[in-house]
Amino acid sequence: MNSVSVPAWVLGTAAGVVVLLALIVVLLALRARRSARRRVAEAEASEAELRERLEALERRMTRPESTSRRQRREERAAEKEYVITSLGEDADDDGESAEVEQVARRTLTAPAFADAVFRETVVHSAALVHGVRRALSPEVRFKIRYEMHREVKRARKDRKSEMREALREYRARQREAVDEDDVVSTSSTTGRDRQ
Repeated sequence: MNSVSVPAWVLGTAAGVVVLLALIVVLLALRARRSARRRVAEAEASEAELRERLEALERRMTRPESTSRRQRREERAAEKEYVITSLGEDADDDGESAEVEQVARRTLTAPAFADAVFRETVVHSAALVHGVRRALSPEVRFKIRYEMHREVKRARKDRKSEMREALREYRARQREAVDEDDVVSTSSTTGRDRQ
């Protein structure tokens, strides 16, 4: 007979391991479910708190007697006007008053004035960036390098010619000093011979 017999204790252990694994899976599922419920409860509490805050903000915004800070700022800005030109204020006696009267006085509100100043600043900045970019272009850098090389060569040539000239003058002075010494020494020797 070819029957394979398995001991009973192996079957019991295998069954116990399967039951233990099933129990662990059930416990993990319950734990995940509890944590999901807890997160849902926290989200609902947070949502309720946010709704309360939103309702409070809506109540505050719907009050007609109080104006918001932004509205007050806009009203104050509308009151202030900036004149960006003095054209038309002082007329000369040269007959320019007719031309001045034809030009309408232009005033700007504070936001428009700030916008004009900002745009002018942006234009100046863009021009500066363009100039710097152009100054640092490869062609300009090559020209600068060429001119510097030429200037260094010229300065070197000038220094060499100055050195040659100074050396010539030094040697000429040395020759004169030697000639004077010879003249003095020959005159002194001739004077001794006479005595």
